[in-house]
Amino acid sequence: MTSFKRRGAAALAVVLLAAPLTGAQTVPARDTPRFFGTWRLVSDATTRRAILAASLSAQTTNAASDQMRTVVARLELERFKAHVKGLTQFGDRMAGTQRNRDAIDWLDRQLRSFGYSNVERHRFMSASGPLENVYATKVGTVTRGEMYIVSAHMDGRGGGEAADDDASGCAVVLELARVLGMPDVRTNRSVRFIFWNNEEFGMDGSGTYALERSRLQGTAVEPTWLGIIQHDMMMFDHGMPPGPRQSPNADINIEYQESSSMAAGSAILAAALQAANRSHADYPATIGSNMAGTDSIQFQDLIPSVSVRENERITGIIRGSNPNHHEATDAYNSYGEEDFRFGFSAVRTTLGALGQLAGVSLAMPRSP
Repeated sequence: MTSFKRRGAAALAVVLLAAPLTGAQTVPARDTPRFFGTWRLVSDATTRRAILAASLSAQTTNAASDQMRTVVARLELERFKAHVKGLTQFGDRMAGTQRNRDAIDWLDRQLRSFGYSNVERHRFMSASGPLENVYATKVGTVTRGEMYIVSAHMDGRGGGEAADDDASGCAVVLELARVLGMPDVRTNRSVRFIFWNNEEFGMDGSGTYALERSRLQGTAVEPTWLGIIQHDMMMFDHGMPPGPRQSPNADINIEYQESSSMAAGSAILAAALQAANRSHADYPATIGSNMAGTDSIQFQDLIPSVSVRENERITGIIRGSNPNHHEATDAYNSYGEEDFRFGFSAVRTTLGALGQLAGVSLAMPRSP
């Protein structure tokens, strides 16, 4: 759009973001597709940067609502650690093994224990044979036919416990599901908590889901997707090269893919997470534009898509930022209290963002 000037882009960003990110307001449900549809039209890189800068500025000034602070305060570090520990009991959970199948059953039970009666398995065929993703949905009270996907991959490799990669991401999703599943918590839009299988060898759990379910969007079996927030490796930022202790500059990395069809909408989704991070988390968040090597890339040309991680995939993780990655040492006991607190900060970040994106609120107590 050559006629879409930088000044206009900045103004549009402020207007569009003012509604979802001011106080307890959210974008009206009927306007959400139009909101992201506008970003779909923005293809110029300079314009995208201008919009992102304007959106960050606009969001920084917005304080979290009292209700949202109450909901975020229900998150528990010890629960997060217990989720990590619970999943590591099944070892590395490599696809095709009994360890993997037992872990899927365990995740199913956890979701049901949080009060979800709609837990489902998505079955698919891989090179490892038949596998399953497992998910549950917090059904929206206003626009149940629209949803955000909040996800992590439950399989691992390396012969250890796959604690950071990716029991930590699953722990984020479990703790979010636990709090949003509380009886007095409401969401305007639906939120689906998905645990992908076989990320490590082809990402065909998320890939098959995206292929099969994209055509079903807007039907009774599949709400319309508004965006995906993937969590993959959450606990270890010890600098580069990695040291024995957490880096004093440890930060959460939120990445989108600048070359994707949905780059503009994905940048806005990343900005919403960063804004929530400023209000709710103990560690800062940095936005990057080269999302890679995790399940959200299967959606990046379909809907706004981001990954939340301990380090950038290309410049950090691939180059050895976590020496436990895909090793037998990726075990629960390899991580200290500061590492768990760092991972827990991502839970607070994502929940804070969902407060605005999905419209989280508390039900008013009934009068006696």
